[in-house]
Amino acid sequence: MFEQAAVLAVLGAIYPPALVVAALYLASARPGRTAAFYLAGGFLIVTMVGTIALVAIRAGGLSLPSHHQTRYGLRLGLGVLACAAAVLIWRHKPRRREPAAGSGSGKPKKPGLVQRLTADPKPMTAFIVGIVMFGPSITFIAAVQVVASAKADREATVGAMAMIVVLTVAFAWLPLVAYLVAPGRATRALKAFEGWLRKHRKKVMTGAVGLIGVLLVAQGISGLV
Repeated sequence: MFEQAAVLAVLGAIYPPALVVAALYLASARPGRTAAFYLAGGFLIVTMVGTIALVAIRAGGLSLPSHHQTRYGLRLGLGVLACAAAVLIWRHKPRRREPAAGSGSGKPKKPGLVQRLTADPKPMTAFIVGIVMFGPSITFIAAVQVVASAKADREATVGAMAMIVVLTVAFAWLPLVAYLVAPGRATRALKAFEGWLRKHRKKVMTGAVGLIGVLLVAQGISGLV
């Protein structure tokens, strides 16, 4: 249980935008406080969604032997969704700005919610961004499903869920820890890594989501067969 959940949580944690936002906050006027609030928002939403998903899956009886087919059917379904998401990410192309009528210039693109909230980094807005950035994903639900469908006692379940939460928000707390240990070196490394992620974002996300999909499909098929 721990191994399967950890692999899914680690793969799900590979979310380049979350690291880009963390780097932005660590370069703000109040880096430590702002990044800490960002991390707190992530921990809150992941813990809440994980608890709700765990209770719902357990209430559905997926940990019972009689629901063996349903349990692995759910993993197969999540795997198919992840594979489809990977294809969509790879095929997605940024929209080109349409030229305004009667002029040769393009229309100014309206910034998204996260862009507006990170424009002026503050602790409370960072908290909201953490909630938005670390909302539920297919990989996170898949990791929770592994724990929820396992015949584990309360201590093992709590430990596995805590592990999933910590790993899922790794792109928020790892930069903060690195900054607290070595501020200058961490800031330079994050800026360099941010540039690399911006350049290879599509490949990284497609590979991570696709790998998760393949793993879940393989688990689902082996369980059903």
